[in-house]
Amino acid sequence: MTLLLQYTLIYASVLFLVALGGCFSEHSGVINLGLEGIMVMGALGGALVMKYMSGSSDFTMILMVVLGSVFFGVCYSLLLAVAAINFQADQTLVGTAMNMLATAAATVFVKAMNMRENVNNVSSTIQYINEKKVFSYSLGKFHLDFFMVLTVLVLIASVIVLYRTRFGLRLMACGEHPQAADSVGINVYKMRYAGVMISGALGGLGGIAYITAGVSEWKFENGVAGFGFLALAVMIFGQWKPVNIALAALLFGLLRALSNVYTGFSLLKDLNLPSTLYNMLPYIISLLVLAIASQNSRAPKAEGIPYDKGKR
Repeated sequence: MTLLLQYTLIYASVLFLVALGGCFSEHSGVINLGLEGIMVMGALGGALVMKYMSGSSDFTMILMVVLGSVFFGVCYSLLLAVAAINFQADQTLVGTAMNMLATAAATVFVKAMNMRENVNNVSSTIQYINEKKVFSYSLGKFHLDFFMVLTVLVLIASVIVLYRTRFGLRLMACGEHPQAADSVGINVYKMRYAGVMISGALGGLGGIAYITAGVSEWKFENGVAGFGFLALAVMIFGQWKPVNIALAALLFGLLRALSNVYTGFSLLKDLNLPSTLYNMLPYIISLLVLAIASQNSRAPKAEGIPYDKGKR
């Protein structure tokens, strides 16, 4: 039971961070389907920091890994911002292209890096066996992950920012009625850039949280196993509200955690179901959730619609 709780919380943390990133982007009016790619880039940034800062103090390691993953995530999200905001490109196509590009680019980069350091090593794997230990703290049998604590802080901050600050209210206004927001002096382009960049930062954090969850190395050609798309389902199920997204993330995190620990439950083990079924379960549920929840979804009205300052 302890292990189930642990895996549920870490997977829920990943899903929440990434889904909340999508929430900020869509509240600004930009659909971010590139969360999967942003996760890969954030994971790459954090993994590179762990690789080249080995031996640093725990505090320095945590700080630099967080900054590295955020930096890579934000930089990669700017591709979407420039294409969707400045060039008014189709946001769905740009996000899809970003997902395909990220895994390919990360794989090529890591292989080239490994080959340069060791001519016999042409894998796309980065190891962080000892470095990842700084993110976990033992509380008896339970291992508290740093990203679990960070997720709680981000949840509190997101509620305050979205509903209690001028910035949050302006951001949501740009996603609901950008023309009205512009008429009262709000710079819609800047707010949309801010929303996309915040989604990049949170998506990058979700990426490094995912690859450090249970393994000590990551093969980047595997991507992040569809967690970016699963986070989109969490966001829609949570109706673009941080607290609801957190609850949805716990549900999907529990479903995903069952694939890791189902053998420890006699009832599930006696069913003799293949392990792949448990791996598929959260994705199957996401399809059902989207089919039901999408009928009554309350998405920002102007999401996905390029803003033209000349049209009122």
